[in-house]
Amino acid sequence: MEIADYIVADDRQLARLVLGGDTAAFEYLFDRYRDAIHRLFLQRTGNTEDADDLLQETFIKVYMNLHRYSPEYTFGQWLYTIARNTFIDYVRKRQDDLPIDEKFSSPASNTPTPEESVINSQQRHQIELCIARLPENYRRLIRMRFFDEYSYEEIAVKLSLPLGTVKTQIHRARERMCRLIVENDNR
Repeated sequence: MEIADYIVADDRQLARLVLGGDTAAFEYLFDRYRDAIHRLFLQRTGNTEDADDLLQETFIKVYMNLHRYSPEYTFGQWLYTIARNTFIDYVRKRQDDLPIDEKFSSPASNTPTPEESVINSQQRHQIELCIARLPENYRRLIRMRFFDEYSYEEIAVKLSLPLGTVKTQIHRARERMCRLIVENDNR
């Protein structure tokens, strides 16, 4: 195909060409949307490196899932949906990587009042009691993740477990902790 043919081809035509094995067609699709998607990510993250990473991740997903694209929608809508979902995943991952006290702390003041200090001490004591009631493997995971602040990946390496297993077990440990806290509150 000639360069001029790629330039005048619409998105649907280029998508069909990519599915047929034409990698040059994907470059033209990428070039059409790259700057707009990058600006979107840059506005939301305020960080060029993160925007670059998100852009790359988005277009990898687009390429890997192009067979799922339905021509009844515009390619741009489909692409922006993938970009939006990629950004949502990014935000969730950043939340998961925050230490537990940063997730729930108020940015207004870092110094607790005396009342807050007493409440925090009581809550910490309650949490310690609940942790002590967990099975050993859950205790270890909770301590590593939320007290020692290891990432999921670091825990997986340290415990020689698959990453998915670590995430699942931490999720279950958190659920068990929540049930124990609720039980203690209902006593």
